[in-house]
Amino acid sequence: MNATRFAIVFIVGFSIFGGALMYYQLEYAGYVELTPAEVGEIQLINIISGNPEAILSENVEAIDSLVDGVRLSSSVSYRACFETPRNQTMLAETYVIMDDAVPWTAPSWFDCFDAREVGKALEDGDAIAFISQENINFGIDRVVAILPDGRGFVWHQPNPCGEAVFSGDPTPDGCPDLPEDF
Repeated sequence: MNATRFAIVFIVGFSIFGGALMYYQLEYAGYVELTPAEVGEIQLINIISGNPEAILSENVEAIDSLVDGVRLSSSVSYRACFETPRNQTMLAETYVIMDDAVPWTAPSWFDCFDAREVGKALEDGDAIAFISQENINFGIDRVVAILPDGRGFVWHQPNPCGEAVFSGDPTPDGCPDLPEDF
């Protein structure tokens, strides 16, 4: 085999290996399934008090990249699915609604979380998104969306403060101070 063919085989082989490694890193590495005890209560912010309150939830499934208190990936890796017997109307009258919620995709093996389905339901007005916790980490909010059939979905997404900082812009008025270790 001449040097050119060897170089081509090496480059193609290395590219295939690199692509497979990247796919594994995006889909599997660092994610762990959480127990319901690790997830805790699904909470929404009450309109009147401004405080988070637990809602009834069953069949909770969740993943994150936080292992033994160490974050292996970004703050937006958290995803959860659950069911609630509470109806959307009651929830919308009691808890703070989030207008600009956009679900982030989950790894393909986490079957219960379909970001396309949730996103379409939000766009069509079939699902309602609520703020669960603001600034769970600086610039990241926890969002909960509920479908009419009682299925719920939880994810983290950047808020305006986070979007500004992550893009290198100054923070908008009303943002908390940046943590020193940020």
